[in-house]
Amino acid sequence: MITTIIRKELSVLFNSPLAWILLALIQFVLVWAFLGRLDAFLELQPQLLQIANPPGITEIIIVPVFAMAAILLLMITPILSMRFLAEERRNHTLTLLISAPIAMTDIVMGKFLGLMIFFCVVIALIVALCLTLLMGGALDFGLLLSNTLGLFLVAASFSALGLYISSLTAQPVIAAVGALGVLLGLWVIDLAAGESHEWLRHISLLKHFERFNQGLLDTFSIAYFVLFVATFLILTIRRLDGERLHG
Repeated sequence: MITTIIRKELSVLFNSPLAWILLALIQFVLVWAFLGRLDAFLELQPQLLQIANPPGITEIIIVPVFAMAAILLLMITPILSMRFLAEERRNHTLTLLISAPIAMTDIVMGKFLGLMIFFCVVIALIVALCLTLLMGGALDFGLLLSNTLGLFLVAASFSALGLYISSLTAQPVIAAVGALGVLLGLWVIDLAAGESHEWLRHISLLKHFERFNQGLLDTFSIAYFVLFVATFLILTIRRLDGERLHG
């Protein structure tokens, strides 16, 4: 049943011009950033050759591109996730779905995985873009893998939160604004927290992503992302279960 829901969500998603527009926009921005960093690297290369252990193309080009990709995903996830539940509720199709003899877990996981497959396409295109650098040099595959894993985890966290916010309202715009507001709030916490409030930074999703962006496979950050995703998926399931019980 989960596969049926995934296929349905992907069909709706890729039959919509919105998904293709966002995909093209992401690639345009990232290619622009990629070429800009490549140009900067070529200009700095004579100076880098004079350093004992100079940073490579992975540190100078790929790391900033993945950092920008995380910001872009933060911006577009609310736009994509708003329609998964809020739009179905507005169109009165969610009532039919939750009244069907389908486990609520299957419904939520099907929608979540459908969105994650879209993000996997985005991440695969970013990795493919980075691999083009192999034509002119060597890559730090450990750092590339760390960034890829970090971007996948942060995208999963954005998606889980977006789905939960989408389950709370029948207005897609409110769902998008609400999810974006929460995600930006978690980011601003990291920027606003001073040294005396260092613990606040552990709440920020992008702060944990920074560790992967730096090449650190931090088990604490992995556990944080897994718990974050699980928490909001469970809250979404409980929310829809409540609707099913109360008709």
